[in-house]
Amino acid sequence: MADRVTVIGWDGSPLTRAARSALSAATLVAGAAHHLALPEVPPGAERIRLGSVGLAARRIAGHRGSPVVLADGDPGLFGVVRTLRAPEYGLEVEVVPAVSSVAAAFARAGMPWDDAQIVVAHRRTLRRAVNVCRAYPKVAVLTSPGAGPAELALLLDGIHRTFVICEELGTDREQVTVLTSDKVADHMWRDPNVVIVIGGPAGPAPLTGTGGWIAGRDPGYPPAVRGWALPPTTEAPTRGEGEFAGLRAAQLARLGPRTGDLVWDIGSGSGALAAEAGRFGAAVIAVDNDPEACRRTEAAARRLGVQLQVVQGRAPHVLERLPEPDVVRIGGGGVPVVTAVADRRPQRIVTHASTRDEAEAIGAALAAGGYSVECALLQSVELDTSDWSERERCVVFLLCGRQPDPRPRPPSTDGPG
Repeated sequence: MADRVTVIGWDGSPLTRAARSALSAATLVAGAAHHLALPEVPPGAERIRLGSVGLAARRIAGHRGSPVVLADGDPGLFGVVRTLRAPEYGLEVEVVPAVSSVAAAFARAGMPWDDAQIVVAHRRTLRRAVNVCRAYPKVAVLTSPGAGPAELALLLDGIHRTFVICEELGTDREQVTVLTSDKVADHMWRDPNVVIVIGGPAGPAPLTGTGGWIAGRDPGYPPAVRGWALPPTTEAPTRGEGEFAGLRAAQLARLGPRTGDLVWDIGSGSGALAAEAGRFGAAVIAVDNDPEACRRTEAAARRLGVQLQVVQGRAPHVLERLPEPDVVRIGGGGVPVVTAVADRRPQRIVTHASTRDEAEAIGAALAAGGYSVECALLQSVELDTSDWSERERCVVFLLCGRQPDPRPRPPSTDGPG
C-alpha cells in the first residue's frame, strides 16, 4: 500500500532534475491527457486519467509501488495537494512545484500580483467569482468549462472591466488577449487557464515605489479608516432615523456581508451603509431614486476606497433588472419593496420602521415570503460631553428576515484542472 505520493507541477518548461528522478521511478502516474503524453512518463507505469481527484487518491492509496501525480502549475494553489493530504487517504505528499498559472498570467501581463484576489470559477461558484470582480480592482480567475471569460463578462453586464485572457498557458498554443469586458462575450475561448480582471474606480493610489505588507490588498485600497458605522460627514449629513449610525451598525451585523456576496442597498441615502458593506469585501449595488443621493453614495465609496455600482431608479420596478442578491438592506419603500425583495429569495433582508404599526406590516410581509422575522426596538441618545446634556435622540424598529439555513454542501474534491 502506498503511503507516499510525489506531486509534480508542470508549466510547459522542461522538467527539473527532481521531477525527472521521481518520474523515472514511478510505477503509477496520474494526470491529464497532456501530462500522460510526456516522454518522461515510464512506458511500463500504470496510468490514471485524472477526473475526480478523490477517486484517484483512493487508487493511489491502494497502489503497491511509487505513485506520481502530474498537475498544471503549482499543485498547491487550488490544486490536487489539498485533496491528497486528506486524512482518509493516509498519504504523505511530496511536492515538486512549477510556476503557477496565476503567476505566469501576471508575468505575461507584466503586472505585480501580490495585491490581486484569486478565485476559482466553475458552475457552482461563477456568480460569487463575478461578485469578487465587482468588488475588487484586480482579480485572477481560474476558469473551467462553462465558467470562462464569456460567462464572466455576461454576468458583469454594465460593469466596465479590462480582461487579460490567457489561453493554454505553457503550451505551443498559448495566447494572451486583452479586451474590454463588453467585447469578451463575442468570442470563443480555448479553455483558458486564467483570466485577469482589472479596473473600476479605486481608492487613493499609493505612492510610486511603495509596497504592501499583506497579499491580496493594495497598500492604498482601502484607505486606513478605522471603525465601523462611522458618524455622518459634512458631505453626507444625517437624514432621519434611517441614517442613524447605531441602526446602520445593527443592520450590518445582521446582514453579515462578506467576500463573494452581492448586497443590494435600496434607498441608499447618504451611501454610508453601501460603502461600509463594500469594506467587508462584498459587491454592492446601491439603489436610489434621488440623483443627489446617488452622488452622495458615489462620494462615500470614494472616501472609503471601495467599489460599488450605483443605480438610479425607483424600487420595486428598478429591481427587476438587477442580478440576484445574497443580502438586502431596504432603506425605504415599505411593504411593496419588502415583498418584491422577498420574491428574489436573498438569504437575509434588513429594514427599519418608524412606528409599531409599520413594523408589524413589514414583519407580516417578511413572514408571508417565508422568512423568520426578528424585530428589536433601538434607542440611541447622543450626549453633548461639554455639559452631558442630551443632544439628539433616535428611536427606531429594526427588522430582519432570515431564510432557513440551507444544508451544508459536501466539499468538492475536484480542483479547477
